[in-house]
Amino acid sequence: MPAPSRRTLLTAATATAAAPFLAGLAAQDAYAATAAAKKDNFLTNTALYADPSVVEGTDYARRYRRHAMFDDDRTERHGFAKSVILALHGGGIEIGTSELCLAIAGYDPESLAPTSPQGPVYDYWMFEGVRKKDNGYLHVTSTNCDDHVARSLCASSLNALSLHGCKPEQADLPSGTPAVLVGGLNATLRSYLLAEFKAVGIRAQDATGISDLSGTAPDNIVNRTMLGKGAQLEITTPLRESMFQVNTPDGRKKDQTQVFRDFVDATRAALQRLEAGQKIL
Repeated sequence: MPAPSRRTLLTAATATAAAPFLAGLAAQDAYAATAAAKKDNFLTNTALYADPSVVEGTDYARRYRRHAMFDDDRTERHGFAKSVILALHGGGIEIGTSELCLAIAGYDPESLAPTSPQGPVYDYWMFEGVRKKDNGYLHVTSTNCDDHVARSLCASSLNALSLHGCKPEQADLPSGTPAVLVGGLNATLRSYLLAEFKAVGIRAQDATGISDLSGTAPDNIVNRTMLGKGAQLEITTPLRESMFQVNTPDGRKKDQTQVFRDFVDATRAALQRLEAGQKIL
């Protein structure tokens, strides 16, 4: 896609995303609120992109970052990006996952500046609903995500971590329960995430036994890594609601709570523990 056109589209997306949403996250959360329907309007991302009734920059936006790395040294080995962060249903589809994706990747959700010069930054990819309403219409399930950039980022990474929104009832939890359900095929990363969330007082449980939230399908994009496994975080509406002081698109970019920061720090700590034991051959 030519750069000028892309810039124009993203500018339009920003303007659309800034429109006021309803005050309550439960009301805003377009897909989590209707998850029981389990029916997507588009079989794949490429089918959505080809549909003239939905327009990039008006209905949806795509954002990603792939960090440039090189090794021109014949005697020494240098680093290579090991992990990618995904928000497949960002923006108004599953509220809060875009901001979490950026922060976990190491970027400020508002300015996009690196948040910690000493800490790692990760590649990321996001698909975001930017409509004023009915963003759930744009939902494409994780096993059917065939976006070329998203597939490429996962296929060239050892690890992938995806962020999703769900309702407590989907995990047989009481309504109003703030919790994160940890799934995916990477058992080591799951265990690290569960431990780190527990350490900061965030309720977390293994999701591999919950069929709709397990993230264990091999064709789930989070498991399409070099190792064939990743981790999926399903975050309940009450937990995401507690992460933002001002629950509007602009407010979520700059008014996060300590819960948000604890969640981000715990997730990054788990990724760093995992990467510390991984060697690029």
